[in-house]
Amino acid sequence: MIYLVHILVSNVIPLCIMITLGIIMQRCFKLDNKTMSKLLFYLFSPVLVFVELYQAAISGAVLVKVLAFFILFFACLLLMVQIVIRWRGYRGGMKSAMRNSVIFYNSANYGIPLNHLVFSGNPFAVSIQIVMMMLQNLLPNTYGVYAVNAHKQNLRQIIRTILRLPSLYGIPLAFLLRGFHVPIPEPIWLPLHYIANGFLAFALTTLGVQLGHIRWQLRLSDVAMSNVLRLIISPIIGYLIVILLGLHGITAKALILSTAVPTSLSSMLLAVEFDNEPEFASRAVFSSTLFSIITVTIVISMLQYVH
Repeated sequence: MIYLVHILVSNVIPLCIMITLGIIMQRCFKLDNKTMSKLLFYLFSPVLVFVELYQAAISGAVLVKVLAFFILFFACLLLMVQIVIRWRGYRGGMKSAMRNSVIFYNSANYGIPLNHLVFSGNPFAVSIQIVMMMLQNLLPNTYGVYAVNAHKQNLRQIIRTILRLPSLYGIPLAFLLRGFHVPIPEPIWLPLHYIANGFLAFALTTLGVQLGHIRWQLRLSDVAMSNVLRLIISPIIGYLIVILLGLHGITAKALILSTAVPTSLSSMLLAVEFDNEPEFASRAVFSSTLFSIITVTIVISMLQYVH
């Protein structure tokens, strides 16, 4: 019960308040969602990842373990969602929209606070979540961009689009600067820090603005399918992979917990930026965030049985 209250008060209620403010702003002022999406996609998101990676203390051993887990987990998710896509008979952009709503999950502004709460700020557990966040940020800016454009652009156009994305360069730059202990001057670091701190509020407000545009009566069964795959099936797969790799202790628990978080805002940003089922993507993010209060609590309670 204590986990339920903590997650509700610390994560879900604040997120829902900011989303609701976005809905109200949209209803009152008819905001331009495409402009807000571009700010998130090309400024707030890459800066957040750069700042987090530059500050994180991640060892090579942790990186290898998490990478092995992530590759297997990503492959299993792709296989699972592909089966569902064929079963449901999705066509065109809906295939990539469903896929993105399951394989892209909120490792940053939901996963990191959740990790801090469950593991009491344990630096080792946090470093695992930071790596998962890095990999999850890289995916939408490479595979995600390819997936939402594959049905309407050729490969050369898609590669050109990917190479224009700042996150693709921010991740290696952060590792290089941190690896060679290069200090960032204060006049540069402060604005980067301010932008990173503003990511969560601006991203959730943008989600609210997008929700203010949509018609809620459409494709609710598709949203429910996405939520089940993301919130219930995904942590089960994560648990099985942990057993397969022989991982134990905090490493195993942190990795399982990292797979239980709701759909990432990145799936919505991709959908809005490239006009690929934005209504479905927004519903999937919003509903999975709400229902995660139940599913994440169950996953946390089950972690006590992981040794």
